[in-house]
Amino acid sequence: MAISRNDLVAALASKAGTSKAEADAVLSSFSEILLDSVAKGEKVSIPGILSVERVARAARTGRNPSTGETIDIPAGFGVKVSVGSRLKAAAK
Repeated sequence: MAISRNDLVAALASKAGTSKAEADAVLSSFSEILLDSVAKGEKVSIPGILSVERVARAARTGRNPSTGETIDIPAGFGVKVSVGSRLKAAAK
């Protein structure tokens, strides 16, 4: 089962002793900072939980699975998310 944004906001508000509106504002701000930082190529790290960074992908040749035709895939960027030790331990 996945936790929804509303459930996450309610849990944050409860844990921090704030209103849901304040918790929602913090979550929205965190999301914006994360997106802006990754777009700039900066690594965002929350020690023990996770780190997120933009990685470069080299140009390569691929194959169209339906026709078998080779295609050129241009260089671009992807996102790498690494799990921290505390998050790994919580999943066990």
